[in-house]
Amino acid sequence: MEYLYILPVLLFSVIVHEISHGWLALRLGDPTARDAGRLTFNPIPHLDLFGSIILPAILVFTGSSFFLAWAKPVPVNPANLRNPRRDDVLVSAVGPFSNLVVGLGCAIMFVLSIHILGAPDPQNISVGRYAADTVLNMFYIGIPVNIALALFNLLPIPPLDGSHILASILPGRLSMMYRQVGFAGILILVVVMRLEPVRIAFGAAQSALMIPYNFLIQILT
Repeated sequence: MEYLYILPVLLFSVIVHEISHGWLALRLGDPTARDAGRLTFNPIPHLDLFGSIILPAILVFTGSSFFLAWAKPVPVNPANLRNPRRDDVLVSAVGPFSNLVVGLGCAIMFVLSIHILGAPDPQNISVGRYAADTVLNMFYIGIPVNIALALFNLLPIPPLDGSHILASILPGRLSMMYRQVGFAGILILVVVMRLEPVRIAFGAAQSALMIPYNFLIQILT
């Protein structure tokens, strides 16, 4: 049942993530995403058959201990950016940053929902209370989901945002070799995310980033 709360928030969050890349690229001189029709909240242009549908379904139905999903990357042409080396870093970094902002929005909506709908009540089994608790759960779980998306996308494994940031910092020849890993990095990523030390470190980072969100919820409720 938990995935019922995750999926709508996850879909919205990955769309915001991709739109933010295209929006900032446009502001910095590259209209590629806009011209491709990717600056839209319509989910259809953003869905990736494997990353948005097949892989998440496999992980859900096999009871995987980790959850991965992504949208179709927004096209960005660094040659159009006013300062390609710097701006490529900014365009890449704004995606994970947008997820932290969406997480903040989820925290605020969770607090507002508590004030409007009331706190969860496991003793109340009415349809109305169930619907209210579903809304509350959806907003609250949106916080760790978006933190996970931000951390996940900052991993320096192609084609994630972290790899674009690292590639922009590396010297020219080494950067070109690193970028050539491309989508083969997805296989590396699946293996890496199954390693226990990586999952422990990832979980610890996620828990640490949850602290200010939970603090905000406490002081507002």
